[in-house]
Amino acid sequence: MNAQVMSSRFQTVIETVESLPPDDQLLLIEIIRQRLIQYRRAELITEVAEARQSYSQGDVQRGTVDDLLKELAE
Repeated sequence: MNAQVMSSRFQTVIETVESLPPDDQLLLIEIIRQRLIQYRRAELITEVAEARQSYSQGDVQRGTVDDLLKELAE
């Protein structure tokens, strides 16, 4: 989808939201905020599961910051 179509759709959404009463706009903001929190939480859960799997498979090394810096310098 090109930028112009996205911009047009976004503008349509904004105009639709602006046509709502203020209380409904606030409710919509809260609903979207909560959904974003849930989305980020689900992403984090997935990332943690992937990291744990990598660690259990031995794909991750442990060490100090100094160890990392030494490895990067090699």
